Amino acid sequence: MNEDFHFDAQALDRARSLLDGVTKELPGGGERREGQEKMVVAVANAMTKRRHLVVQAGTGTGKSLAYLLPAALAERPVVISTATKALQDQLLAHDLPLVAESVARDLTYTVLKGRTNYACWSKLVDLEQQGLQAAFDDVDDRPTALSQGRFKDQIEQIMAWAQRSASGDRADLTNEPDEKVWQMVSMTPQDCPGAANCDQAYRCFTETARARAASSDIVVVNTALYGSHLASGKALLPDHDVVVFDEAHELEDIFSSTLGTELSPARFHRLAQASKKAVGKDSIELLMALDLFGDELEQLLADREGERVLEQGADEALRSFFLRAEAKVKALIEAVRAEGDAPSGLMKRQAAIGTATHLVGDLQRFSECGDDEVAWIGGTGRRRTLELAPIDLGPTLANLLWSEVTAILTSATVPSNIGARLGMAKGEVDVIDVGSPFNYGEQAMLYVAKHLPSRNDPTAEPAIIEELVELINAAGGRTLALFTSRRFTDIAAAAVRSRVDVPILVQGEAPKNRLLEQFRNDHATCLFATMGFWQGVDLPGDTLRLVTIDRLPFNRPDDPLLNARRDRAGDNAFMSVDVPRAAALLAQGAGRLIRSATDKGVVAVFDSRLATSHYRHQLLAEFPPMHRTITKREVIGFLEGLSD
Repeated sequence: MNEDFHFDAQALDRARSLLDGVTKELPGGGERREGQEKMVVAVANAMTKRRHLVVQAGTGTGKSLAYLLPAALAERPVVISTATKALQDQLLAHDLPLVAESVARDLTYTVLKGRTNYACWSKLVDLEQQGLQAAFDDVDDRPTALSQGRFKDQIEQIMAWAQRSASGDRADLTNEPDEKVWQMVSMTPQDCPGAANCDQAYRCFTETARARAASSDIVVVNTALYGSHLASGKALLPDHDVVVFDEAHELEDIFSSTLGTELSPARFHRLAQASKKAVGKDSIELLMALDLFGDELEQLLADREGERVLEQGADEALRSFFLRAEAKVKALIEAVRAEGDAPSGLMKRQAAIGTATHLVGDLQRFSECGDDEVAWIGGTGRRRTLELAPIDLGPTLANLLWSEVTAILTSATVPSNIGARLGMAKGEVDVIDVGSPFNYGEQAMLYVAKHLPSRNDPTAEPAIIEELVELINAAGGRTLALFTSRRFTDIAAAAVRSRVDVPILVQGEAPKNRLLEQFRNDHATCLFATMGFWQGVDLPGDTLRLVTIDRLPFNRPDDPLLNARRDRAGDNAFMSVDVPRAAALLAQGAGRLIRSATDKGVVAVFDSRLATSHYRHQLLAEFPPMHRTITKREVIGFLEGLSD
């Protein structure tokens, strides 16, 4: 990534002055970081001149403070969008309070989440009035008698908690409820009748959170919510003309999901169930027909076992289904409206109309799917769904987003062509790399096991297990072993456990936070995990000396959305679609190793393609400048030296 932004001395002096005031409050008094200073100036320049900015800021740069300081001084609303809850929590609990104390203004900030994160007073009142048993009878996939007792206790606890909660935020609960229980006490955006049609709007947790956000200088949101905001016609977030996307390497995947849609059999079942109290008895056959559409869709998807992509207009059975289902859902809307405007049951009727209208819109998107979108069958078994997403996000984002706001995109690993892929006009965006304060050449070693068999060779997995045993013994445990499949994670963990004298933790054996806590507390421990641990995991200090990666993280060749993008890219598809994605994820995994100026260790990649392929240079370009080797003896000596 080329640095094409120039920093003048006066601007750097101002950045240093601001940062000195903040960093002196950090543990140990903080330290001066040139990359952080440059990023402050670049972000401030972007906000002032209203130019988009893409910033690669390596681990240790302190990028959150580098964009929060200019945001705090912007004197206009700024939205900060993160891809993970961990970063969101860090900003709210630590970074924003620190910035607020340092700037010479009364800074206000808050977090805003999607509607399903908040308890719904309308649902809670219904549960209280109709009784919990009646609620169990109403839900799709009725819980067993054994589950009902547990659910009843949880719902009663949530009801008591809601009475004293200021936020209604699920994250504030002491105990995590079952997913089905939370569905019973929360409202989806599609099912909510809106504040104007809800008799509990005066104490709605979601509306309270939105009002607080509307009066805040800085609003922190999840990137999925930001994507939903764009998909909703910009109805979810307060007005703003500056947005910072942290963890920007996730943007394309998240926006592809939120700007697309999904159709499942359960949506028809839920609509029929929810509409029982919105229409009269003469509409019972209509509700039964809607319920049967859910069964029909389930069968249509089952009949397509093994199929993935839906060819536009080629599947007559599905096309017929979309048209017939759309007509029936519209008939329900008319039946609900025919019930009139009597106050009794009005909220139920408005909710049914809202849910049905969303379903009509999604049915139309599937039936009218054109060349710019791809539709496919996702999920497995009875959980199969129809999914749809735009192939090229660029034109959509150019119209919906980049023309309306000034955007700052930042990450420790920014894909080299992210601006072009997301539709940013080349002349309207600055791209910079502010580096990292760490001395990777001395602190870290990248080992590529060039001698190992190809990952498609049946002898590859036993050979990788041998490497793992040798390296883990040399490191004295202290290993985060990352895998691209759950199958090999379990196989490797079982094999290694019997051959080493250190504890082996495996993803799925306990919640993620508990696994990480155990890993931090016992320095001899190893943790074997899949994609959920490749990013957003911070393990500084002696607890981690070795990160292993079993293979290059290329996407599945049968991914329908990526295949559509590959078709668009033509002969250059692999280099323009697959390699940049793999490079960013590979660098994220490697980035778990060095998290502070005193960390030392090895990243070991057990895929010889990183040493032999023609595209290895593009992958390696995203890595920090670690010392590189293909010699195992050198790696073992380095690891053993760290334990002396």
